[in-house]
Amino acid sequence: IPKTRIEFQNKYRHKNYQAKIVFHSHHDMLISRSSLLLALTTSFTGNKAAFMLSSLGGARAQASGVSSGLHSSSAQQPLTVDVDPEYPGTAVKRMLAARARASELTHAELNGQWEDVRRRILWAGGLKDLTSADPGQGYTGHSFNDFNHVDLTCMNDETSDNKNDGSVKGIAVGNLLGPGVRIASISELGPGGSWSTCMIGCGESPPHDVAHIQFKSRIAFKLVWVPNEMFDTFVLVDDDGTELTRGTPSGGLPILRERQRNYMVVQGSKYARVADTIAQTRIS
Repeated sequence: IPKTRIEFQNKYRHKNYQAKIVFHSHHDMLISRSSLLLALTTSFTGNKAAFMLSSLGGARAQASGVSSGLHSSSAQQPLTVDVDPEYPGTAVKRMLAARARASELTHAELNGQWEDVRRRILWAGGLKDLTSADPGQGYTGHSFNDFNHVDLTCMNDETSDNKNDGSVKGIAVGNLLGPGVRIASISELGPGGSWSTCMIGCGESPPHDVAHIQFKSRIAFKLVWVPNEMFDTFVLVDDDGTELTRGTPSGGLPILRERQRNYMVVQGSKYARVADTIAQTRIS
């Protein structure tokens, strides 16, 4: 395999669809022949190819329609595995690995007691469950436990100390998260760090939240509570609003008001589409 660049292009005449994926090869990433064959034999769901980088660096297809590319809404854009030109603060490999983990969580892991479910979501995103740490020093007891701290963001080491200069409205100026990111992040997920950042502002287009503005990063996934009668089902969606997985946990959920407010923040945006569909399906 050439060291400089591996490129393959599949052309599908159905609706003039063309998917092009470019991988830049590095000494720390080998794409095996079997990985390429698997990618070539992937299923297409909704006329969109869904590829995912595993935590081992190989390319594998997701027949379920899970979207994991940097530009999953723009299939004709080349995907580079190291840098996201639009959001250069993104720890790309870590983000894709987090989405892979989230999409592989089992039914039992997503539908048990809430605290157990929450721990698995933290693990999927590369975060430790640190409920006894001090705030600002790795404490993650608030993560996914209120309406707001539900954006699993994977940022580069170079941007983890970024501060809010006032551009993200509703968030404290400063908002230094770097020390906590370094303490709470699980290194095995890949380069960079993880945090459950605030989603306030994500309903704008483009999103104007902590991840996208302060850290210049896409989100790996966001937890959205479905607006059914009890707001007791959640869905994890990626940066394009595509579903990764869902669950209906029991016992000790965040209080109803927080779950309702969570949905209100995303209502009308791309992040609410799946939740709206789930709610409408159950009503009908």
